[in-house]
Amino acid sequence: MAGAPSAVVRGAKIVTTDGKRTLQQGTNGFTCGLSAKGPVCADRNALLWMRAVATHGAPPSVVGFAYMLGGDSGSSNTDPYAADPTAMNHWMKTGPNVMIFGPTIKTMGYPMSPDADPSKPYVVWESTPYAHLMVPVTLQPR
Repeated sequence: MAGAPSAVVRGAKIVTTDGKRTLQQGTNGFTCGLSAKGPVCADRNALLWMRAVATHGAPPSVVGFAYMLGGDSGSSNTDPYAADPTAMNHWMKTGPNVMIFGPTIKTMGYPMSPDADPSKPYVVWESTPYAHLMVPVTLQPR
């Protein structure tokens, strides 16, 4: 539930880590849970993109949005399937962020470097069909 603003979480479907049990029914189109990288709340289209990555499938031709306001534990900026940092996989740790998924991400003009600056928006996995925009977020104290 730390993945998104409280207003989103209140209306989101909340699922267990394995996705097999629903802890809260949703009304706003977002699903929140704990991914391998941290807490995430994603809309339906972002979930379709995430499923495509997980199953090595073709990503959908839709735009999706996801929150990871609890930050992430890091991932490769070049290999969607890398589990740990290596000298060659350009490991990035972004911290609190939002992600935008869609077929035109590579044409929007954001940096697409394997060694992007994680304090600014950048395209993740740019050389794969799973490219998406990572936008770091600075959280204000409540």
